[in-house]
Amino acid sequence: MKTSLLKPDPPFTASGANGRTTGMAHPSQTPLTTLGKHMARVDGKTMVYTIKRSPRAIHVRLEVNAGTGLTVVIPMSYQLNLIPTLLNEKSRWIVDKLAYYGLARPPTARNELKSGDAVPYLGHNLKIAVGQYPGDAGVKLERKKIVVNLSPGDGSLDLLLEKWYRAQAAGLIKRRAERLSARLGLTYGRLTIRGQRTCWGSCSQTGNISFNWRLIMAPGPVIDYVIIHELAHRKEMNHTRSFWQLVAVHCPQWQQHRRWLRDHEAELASQVSL
Repeated sequence: MKTSLLKPDPPFTASGANGRTTGMAHPSQTPLTTLGKHMARVDGKTMVYTIKRSPRAIHVRLEVNAGTGLTVVIPMSYQLNLIPTLLNEKSRWIVDKLAYYGLARPPTARNELKSGDAVPYLGHNLKIAVGQYPGDAGVKLERKKIVVNLSPGDGSLDLLLEKWYRAQAAGLIKRRAERLSARLGLTYGRLTIRGQRTCWGSCSQTGNISFNWRLIMAPGPVIDYVIIHELAHRKEMNHTRSFWQLVAVHCPQWQQHRRWLRDHEAELASQVSL
């Protein structure tokens, strides 16, 4: 059973983030293209939603299904970066319907990490081995394990791992950005590692680039795609055909890598101190 403000409720339309009209109406019978799962903060709550594109849709449609939760159906030309703003505009309707189906809690909530759990690193799931060893608290890679030296009073395992992830991301992404910028013949200003909740990377008008530390969990080629994507903005500050052609020259499988990120976004965002 799902809800999309169907009759007998009156049709609902409102202005979207880009001034277009958005609607919650009957779903199209045309097969939809699933773009993967994403996460957003809506009314102070973290929730996972699915994005689907419809070749017949004219307006955005929000649906809540008891089995799959929130789905956002968008027209072919709708820009994905407008969705978080739209969800906040429609937060009351979304929260009410999720509560009705008992889906208001974050779907990705989990217990704190412990020894023996597996976490992703460069596309592989590695087991955590927690112990008390001589020396300072810290984290290191050892064969196919992440070994954590954690003593009472050292703090949360999640926080210690996040600190380690951030350090690994900073080193690896900076090295790859230097190599890839030379290959593309494009320079950048400052490179920073952040904890963005809604994007994997960004490029400012002044040429500074930033990346999400959780990228270190993704396979190497996916990380390179995100770096190339942001470097390409140094020449094309848009997402026009010229931009994607430039990306394709240096990353021919960019669509595959982008799909991987969309398919695993919710999983990666739920890892470590969420």
